[in-house]
Amino acid sequence: MAVTRAPQAVIVGTGFGVFTHLRALRRAGFEVAALVGRNPSKTAERAALFGVPRACTSLRDALSAGQIDVVTIATPPATHCDLVVEAAAAGCHILCEKPFALDTAQALQMCDAVERAGVVNVLGVEFRYSPTHELLRRVVSAGEIGTPRQALFCWLIPLLADPSAEVPDWWMDERAGGGFLGAWGSHLIDQVRITLGEFTDVSGRLMTLGGTPGMTADDSFDVQFRLASGLEGVFVHSMGAAGEMFSTVRIIGTKGAAGIDGESVWVSDNKGVKRTVPLPADLVQPPPEPFPHPEIMRTAYEFGHSFGGDLEPYTRLLLAMRERMEGRVTGDAPPLATFRDGVAGQRVLDAIRRSARERGWVSVEPRT
Repeated sequence: MAVTRAPQAVIVGTGFGVFTHLRALRRAGFEVAALVGRNPSKTAERAALFGVPRACTSLRDALSAGQIDVVTIATPPATHCDLVVEAAAAGCHILCEKPFALDTAQALQMCDAVERAGVVNVLGVEFRYSPTHELLRRVVSAGEIGTPRQALFCWLIPLLADPSAEVPDWWMDERAGGGFLGAWGSHLIDQVRITLGEFTDVSGRLMTLGGTPGMTADDSFDVQFRLASGLEGVFVHSMGAAGEMFSTVRIIGTKGAAGIDGESVWVSDNKGVKRTVPLPADLVQPPPEPFPHPEIMRTAYEFGHSFGGDLEPYTRLLLAMRERMEGRVTGDAPPLATFRDGVAGQRVLDAIRRSARERGWVSVEPRT
């Protein structure tokens, strides 16, 4: 279904859907026709706050208003499959958040639904459009460090170190697809896949370090992984770790190394000569735009999105989606993530969770 006018969008989800989807959609030239949420009063209040014409409690109601072109889904992962199937049956293009699904079986069902319907389908991995991660991908792709052989990804933040810190109910529940591995690990897996290649084997451990009462999901994970290329890597990530925030990315190759420190990408040769890689003009982004209504945020998870650091990357993702919808694909850099990427990432997540249960190495189901 080609779209040549301002596309009409429905947002399902009143949390991240409002904090980021709504603002990014408008910046990318979409018109937000309706907001869908489970709580009628909360949905109506947030729709009114942002001037969204309709507040609905079901996707069916939102789709009944007229011609809807795209549905964005920013709800807990346990709800994604049914919503995707419903939106695809209505002929809508779809953006679905990560964590993509509860398991690979659901992910495949969602992918089959959109491909049968012939609609544009996009996975919400906005950090493909982060300047530093995209620049690192380009550095590796250009062969500046030779063949990548080893990788380290580490991010330690004390967001849930305080046991009184709040997160949404679903995020605390392992059975509902909650936890840091799904929320952040899915981004990491995607970054590794587009920068370094496909996963073949993983050995993972899931932990809860923060002590949030009633939490059955993880807030921390360590994963060793192997790629089809032979590269060996490690993830060490926690949002329950006490102490100062620490973050680093390092990739070692046969000709040198490259990495991310803060907002800078660097390259070092085998003699230890290190240089900062200038940011190309096409990757320069405006300063983060904080969320304009912090008073509606309640949990630590919500405040994590209040600074607006994901707004410009999400806007660029949606601009790429709109180009695809309008048949104006000009060559993606980075490539736009589809539901097939969601399936591939889900296979890695499932293997990590199985490894954590069995406490050993697990092979990742190959792509078909």
